[in-house]
Amino acid sequence: MLSGTRGAQIAGRFTLITTEPFPYGPEWQGLVATLEQTLLLHDHKPGTLTGLDRYLHHRTGGMIGALSHQIRGAAIDAILTGTEKITKQSLEAIPLDHTAETTRPRSRSGTRR
Repeated sequence: MLSGTRGAQIAGRFTLITTEPFPYGPEWQGLVATLEQTLLLHDHKPGTLTGLDRYLHHRTGGMIGALSHQIRGAAIDAILTGTEKITKQSLEAIPLDHTAETTRPRSRSGTRR
């Protein structure tokens, strides 16, 4: 994407910022809690996402962008389907970015967790 004449033009318009994943701990847990507090879903049970904070960290690799995408996607699906709540099943239905999907460990059965 950044090679050739067009790539050089694109590369000249952006600054790459290297980010590191959040470690699992109080800061991650607080981030999940804050995101959950912003949900305006009628049937969402408070504490659902904070109870899944370790799963969310594992699924997203600790990356905030992937976490935000996953929760936002599940919230949109909850509105469109009329369920008005987020569950682990609805979170698992959201495809994540290439890195998150390819770097998480597979379960023993060969399927993704």
